[in-house]
Amino acid sequence: MGGLKEIDVGTTSERASDTIITTGKFSKSTEAEKTMAILNVIGSSTKFRALLDSVAMVAPVDSAVLIQGETGTGKEVIARAIHEASPRRKNRLVALNCAAIPSTLLESELFGYEKGAFTGAVTQTVGRFQAADGGTLLLDEIGDLPLELQPKLLRVLQEKQFERLGGGHTLQVDVRVIAATNQDLGQLVRERKFRADLYYRLNVFPMILPPLRDRREDIPLLAEHFVQKFASQQGKVIDAIPEEVMEALEHHDWPGNIRELQNVIERGVIMTTGPVLSPRTTEHWTRGDAAPLRVPRAAAEPVDIKTLADADRAHIIATLRETKWVIGGPHGAAAQLELPRTTLIAKMQRLGISDEISRSRSGQSPRRFVRVMGGLPSRLQDEAAADLRVMAAIAG
Repeated sequence: MGGLKEIDVGTTSERASDTIITTGKFSKSTEAEKTMAILNVIGSSTKFRALLDSVAMVAPVDSAVLIQGETGTGKEVIARAIHEASPRRKNRLVALNCAAIPSTLLESELFGYEKGAFTGAVTQTVGRFQAADGGTLLLDEIGDLPLELQPKLLRVLQEKQFERLGGGHTLQVDVRVIAATNQDLGQLVRERKFRADLYYRLNVFPMILPPLRDRREDIPLLAEHFVQKFASQQGKVIDAIPEEVMEALEHHDWPGNIRELQNVIERGVIMTTGPVLSPRTTEHWTRGDAAPLRVPRAAAEPVDIKTLADADRAHIIATLRETKWVIGGPHGAAAQLELPRTTLIAKMQRLGISDEISRSRSGQSPRRFVRVMGGLPSRLQDEAAADLRVMAAIAG
């Protein structure tokens, strides 16, 4: 493996799907690129190149990093890449999943405890911070860290000092902290579920990992890699992926991201008996066992779809028609598309959905839209009225 050291992840379980994200052939070799190659990450998309640039930029320094992204996007492997491309790679990367340990035990896991600190504490125990001294500590699922522990974590980040549970001796540590979460920490701060001062201390260098549906050009490379990986494990030789299977993979929504793709390919390899990946690899989607393919709803008239933008435009227009052009509210287009209302409005403007709005408004009085909004709470009526003003501005 090119000298890659074994990474100590404490009690956190290995997530094999997270060790495969993206990487291609690099025209210019950097420490981050070498690390990505050693970690066997697959892909070459523009979004990955930007991510690789971020890794190369932040790895040499000791600043805190906050990695955010959906489940299965590879947050842990990016943390490993940062550590392995940094001067701290000679020391340990220690990981702690804040959601996997009961809150009553989390403090002792982080800071350790002295003998006799509580019932059952028969020996002095080193915590994760001390174990990571000189190296890197990955705090996974940081959004689940209890509020009562957050001031103590903030103190370690700011002063590099802490005390073991039940002890009075102050310990000094040199630890680089990388935090990861699939939650919106900014929203948790606004809801007073996460301390603002800790959030800003962790968010020195934010990194947002794109979901697989936003990196569709990487899917063929990832799929081919997983086919070879699982075929080798199962003693099979598979040389090709059918075109219809690849097309289905490229158009799937992938709510589970890379982890879901890995599982789908592993299932397909199990079902394959010849040199071509079984067409049954994606057949379970037709039974509703997974998220459906992202295809536009039927429109009132034929739509010529040549690009993803065309597909998005047709999908949004069809949804708007279904909701009678109501954007906000619990039954509006934004809710149906699982998008924030402002994001949908911005997409409508970007995609030029003005002709459809103009046609929908022709021959329809404001009373029609008032009836559509009828029965909604006043706040939602205000939202819908605001949507109408926005729609008028877009169509105007």
